Amino acid sequence: MMDSVTGLMSGVAGGGAQANEGVEEGGGVRRRVPPVELKLVPLEEGSEVTLNSDMMILHRQMDRRKAAVYLTLSGLLIFTTAFLLGYVAFRGMCRLCGNEGDLIPLSDAAGAQHSPEGGVMYMAELREMLKKYLKEERIENTLRRVSRASHPPGSSEGNAVAREILQNLQNLRMDHTWTDSHYATLQFPSRTKPNMLWFVDSEGAELEEIPLDSEGYCAYSATGTATGGVVYVNYGRREDFEQLRVLGVALNGSIAVARVGGSVSFAEKVWLAQEAGLVGVLIYPDPADVPQDPRRLGLHSNAVISEHVHLGSGDPFTPGFPSFNHTQFPSTQSSGLPIILAQPISANVASKLLSQLSGTACPRGWQGRLPYVQCVLGPGFTGPGERRVKMAVYNTMKPVLLNNIFASIEGKIEPDHYIIIGAQRDSWGPGAVKSGVGTALLMELARTFSNMLENGFYPRRSLLFVSWDGGDFGNVGATEWLEGYLTMLHLKAVAYFSLDQAILGDDVLSVYSSPLLADLIEGAIKQVEHPKHTGQSILSLVQRQGGWRNIVKPLYLNSGAYSFTAFGGVPAMQLHFTEDARSYPFVNTQLDSVGRLQELLQGRLGSVGRAVAELVGLMVLKLSHDQILPLDVTCYSNTVQQLSSKLSQHTAQLQSRGLSPLWVFSARGDYSRAAKNLQEAIKNSDIQDERLARLYNTRIMRVEYYFLSQYVSVVETPFRHVFNGRGDHTLSALADHVSLLRSAPHLFNEARFRRQLALFTWTLQGAANALSGDVWNIDNPL
Repeated sequence: MMDSVTGLMSGVAGGGAQANEGVEEGGGVRRRVPPVELKLVPLEEGSEVTLNSDMMILHRQMDRRKAAVYLTLSGLLIFTTAFLLGYVAFRGMCRLCGNEGDLIPLSDAAGAQHSPEGGVMYMAELREMLKKYLKEERIENTLRRVSRASHPPGSSEGNAVAREILQNLQNLRMDHTWTDSHYATLQFPSRTKPNMLWFVDSEGAELEEIPLDSEGYCAYSATGTATGGVVYVNYGRREDFEQLRVLGVALNGSIAVARVGGSVSFAEKVWLAQEAGLVGVLIYPDPADVPQDPRRLGLHSNAVISEHVHLGSGDPFTPGFPSFNHTQFPSTQSSGLPIILAQPISANVASKLLSQLSGTACPRGWQGRLPYVQCVLGPGFTGPGERRVKMAVYNTMKPVLLNNIFASIEGKIEPDHYIIIGAQRDSWGPGAVKSGVGTALLMELARTFSNMLENGFYPRRSLLFVSWDGGDFGNVGATEWLEGYLTMLHLKAVAYFSLDQAILGDDVLSVYSSPLLADLIEGAIKQVEHPKHTGQSILSLVQRQGGWRNIVKPLYLNSGAYSFTAFGGVPAMQLHFTEDARSYPFVNTQLDSVGRLQELLQGRLGSVGRAVAELVGLMVLKLSHDQILPLDVTCYSNTVQQLSSKLSQHTAQLQSRGLSPLWVFSARGDYSRAAKNLQEAIKNSDIQDERLARLYNTRIMRVEYYFLSQYVSVVETPFRHVFNGRGDHTLSALADHVSLLRSAPHLFNEARFRRQLALFTWTLQGAANALSGDVWNIDNPL
């Protein structure tokens, strides 16, 4: 045993000596360590301790296992410590990380945001940043400055407001600021000859002058004089004129008296009256539609509401092309200019006229609330002799230099694609709602996004902030700019948000939008607190009213967003907060002041402005950062499906005339498949691939433009959009015409219907082909 122990120990000692043999750290001279001398103490006899080689090996194995365990534990401890340190450091760079669904893609190519400290910024952080920098008091202060006095285009007050806005934008962190100027022809009241109204006898001799408000007028009315009987036409809608024809009321050569409202603009009322053969239109605010008790925030009975009557937008003397000051164009004019007279009148003047009418009693529902008026239709007057009314309009045309003001923040990845936010700047009166609200919101959003830039916000796409001139005359400044860039705007503009008249109350939110943008509103109203109901989101209140889709409505003619979609082919949206119980009656009057708006809102102007700014800001954030543009390209499939259903109801009548709706059905199917195929292709693609993402976004951006009919003249029919436009080429015109097969078959025009069907079908088919992508994806039977 001793031999074995001695051998074992000597082996260990030898191994240790060999292990110590090596190279000195600083030299390279090898040295040998002397062997260690071990002395063994002999064991006493009788001792119970016994050693053998097996026991020694067992103890060494146990020591090695313990060492391995200790090493493993030490490694885990070091790894855990390092992980925790790294996690804490990362969280420091991302202070407001949200849920996984709120994350903007992390790669630069996907539009991720990086703070100046180098951390990744999430959408939740961008939302908080937007809310942090929006200031209610700034919205109120800007609104008060802009609405100090009347500031129409070309006036010294208007130019002063323009200079102030330009200076403020130049003081922000913008990449570019500039102005875009146009000479446009605008119409104003004559300074020497006021517009007049008289009672006259059968020979035309003036019997009595009826005083008019000298400041009230309808821009772009025809000028001259007109004489005739007076016919009450309710709101002057198409259905109102049709009912008058059914009742046999003599319209030709008469002067219409129409109420403000009825969801039709002044221009539409005048156009329909002109079609019906009338020679003039007088438009008044009825107490049933517009509050008229000054003690309860209403108009006084002598107040008038002014509005332009050009059935179109832009300068009516350069239709379809821009009125640049350095370019000469041949003399022409818009087909939407009226050839009859138009003038606003007060409720008192309307009462004086309508209380003396004779003739057929009004249809049910036409009775207003004018005092001393029993509703009859005219055109004659009670009393002896034959009396008529004579009206005279002496408005004058004037060339005015308009200045649109621009500021931009360039996108970091797609700078040539931009989201546009705009507002009207001019106003006939103080214009607190008409122009002040939109301008205040525009300036506050520009300032907020500028501050966000300084704190790590870098948009993927560019942001464009625009103050438009000439808005009171039919969005002249905006339309002239659109006309100048019509051939390329659909390749550049992602969407347009109009801030005009956004605050008319604080109760009910209405959204007027292109269908492509409608889905954006749901995500935004989830995030924004209702200005009147603290602690509740706008969505929670909207859901009680039947859901968010009920607040989304089609764009209307006088909307600041309408021409962008119907004329320019750019998806557009406009928001309004209104009152549930009462309306704000002062728009387009000299009484549209900040004080009256604050009174209506009971001091909540700042909070309502903040809510609107947040809504628009959140939608702009999403459009400027999503890798793939969040526009719903399938939305128009549902609209065409409704037409298909209507055509199917008339299949028998159409076939009996040799007509077939199969063309439309086929085009609708092609468009639906193209839209779904595009969605599937995006879903199954690597959208981090910048080239592929840009191809998809280009196709998405052009969808609205595809629906501008290429088969009608932009000069004669400026609103060429087949869904949102106006004219015989539109879906609504086609649907109205086909309905005549049942309601009035003798009025159905087969040749006209064939043309309508062809124009609409080929526009829809062209949109389907373009959305499909390359030509080999369109017609491939194999």
